[in-house]
Amino acid sequence: MPLLSSKAMSLGSTAPDFELPEPLTGKVWKLADFEGHPALLVTFICNHCPFVVHLKKDIVKLANDYTPRGLAIAAISSNSAVTYPQDGPDFMAEDARKFEYTFPYLYDETQEVARAYGAVCTPEFYLFKKNGNQPFELAYHGQFDDSRPNNNKPITGSDLRQALDCVLSDQPINFAPKPSVGCSIKWHPSENV
Repeated sequence: MPLLSSKAMSLGSTAPDFELPEPLTGKVWKLADFEGHPALLVTFICNHCPFVVHLKKDIVKLANDYTPRGLAIAAISSNSAVTYPQDGPDFMAEDARKFEYTFPYLYDETQEVARAYGAVCTPEFYLFKKNGNQPFELAYHGQFDDSRPNNNKPITGSDLRQALDCVLSDQPINFAPKPSVGCSIKWHPSENV
C-alpha cells in the first residue's frame, strides 16, 4: 500500500458542501447540519488502513474531549468498495458500532467529496472554524500527531488538539501544520487519481 501525505488546501478556504449517507443509521448528512457549531472537523478515514486503525480509539477520545466544547465531527470514507469491500457501508456501520463513534461516519460512494476536499490519504484531517453567519473556513489541515504504526511514538493527538484549542478559543493557530501521512484513498478502478 502506497504511503502518501496530504496535499495543501488553502487556509481560509470554504468547506466544500456534501450530502452523504451514514451507513449505521441510514441518515443523510449535509454540511448544513453542522452549522450551529463553532468548529467542524472533517476527517477522511476508512476501516482497513493501518494508519487509521492505529488512531481509531484516540480519534474517539478526541471527539469525547472536544464535542462538549462545541466541536462537530464528520468522518468520511471515500475508499472504493469495489476494490476494498472491507471499507464498504456494512463494514463501516460495524466499525462505528465497535469503536462507539460519537460522530457520523459517512460514505462517499462517488468519491466526489474526497475530490472536492483534495483528500489523498487516510487519515486526513480538515479543521474548519465558524465565524458568525459566515461559511466554515479552513483553519487547519494536518496530522493528528507524530505517532505512526510501529514508530514507538505515543499517540497524543498533540497537533490536532493544539489546533482545536486555538480554534475553540478564537485564537490564531501559531504553528506550521505537518501534513497527514497514511494510506492512499482507494479510488475506483477506472478513476485512479
